[in-house]
Amino acid sequence: MNSLAIFGITAAAIFGLATALAGNVQAAENFIYTGNGDLAAAQSLLERADIAGAQVVYNWRALEPKQGEYDFSAIERDLEQTGKQGKKLFIQIQDRFFSPEARNIPDYILEGADYGGGLVPQVDNPGEGKARAYGWTTMQWNPAVRARYQELLKALAARFDGKVEGINLPETAIDIDMKADTTGFSCDAYFAAELENLAAARAAFTASKVVQYVNFWPCEWENDHNYMGRLFERAAASGIGLGGPDVVPWRKGQMKNSYPFFNQYKGKLEFVGMAVQEPTLTYKNDKTGKPFTKDEFTAFATDYLGVDAIFWSVETPWLKQ
Repeated sequence: MNSLAIFGITAAAIFGLATALAGNVQAAENFIYTGNGDLAAAQSLLERADIAGAQVVYNWRALEPKQGEYDFSAIERDLEQTGKQGKKLFIQIQDRFFSPEARNIPDYILEGADYGGGLVPQVDNPGEGKARAYGWTTMQWNPAVRARYQELLKALAARFDGKVEGINLPETAIDIDMKADTTGFSCDAYFAAELENLAAARAAFTASKVVQYVNFWPCEWENDHNYMGRLFERAAASGIGLGGPDVVPWRKGQMKNSYPFFNQYKGKLEFVGMAVQEPTLTYKNDKTGKPFTKDEFTAFATDYLGVDAIFWSVETPWLKQ
């Protein structure tokens, strides 16, 4: 066989291999993101062929109206709706809230002596003498509070493991007035509590995906406490998925925190799911001066962050086209 023939076979083989590999690269799936009670109104979006399913946020109070008595009817309803359409459902179990009126954890936690009030205010400019309360976060660093939250996770797994596509725990970022805190908060205690909750979720859900949203850790910048590094290392070793509430291409704050770790761990995590929520839609591309387009969000999410799924707000413009 002459050298040209040999070269031709080799080139063809290389081209074929490259084509096969390219064919195996899967684009991120698109999901809609919405709150408890709102999925029915998004029926037409869920019916779209380019939408794989929905992510729905449920607050703790709605799921456990009384201690140890659970009401999962809302999840059952949404699972029935997605199931009929052959779509997937992610459930987000919310324990932090972004309105002063949203104290959405059970009354027994708010009132019980063991739980210390259950909630602590989230504030703007914490510790600088100008703090303004804008919401609440659950005191997961309180062992009694954390134990009840983990019981909720176990109860959810007993009912929905393998039925829902995944469960995700909310973002790691919180803003509390640490100087005025009397609840026993510490940065290390909060980090340990979040990892313990995540381990409990992973132990309970053996068939569905378990996803932790991570964006910032209190007290940390550029991984100077190694919270971010330890979380990603734990997730990769334990079959845990990670994600975040915002896809904002090259945003400086995230580039100093979670984003580089998503890039570093591309292909090493069980699952990566990132959201484009309502506030995300307000950010503008510095180069164009215009809000980011679908293609810009998607390119950054897939190429840099390595996402498997994007959870889009139902207010996203391209969904209305």
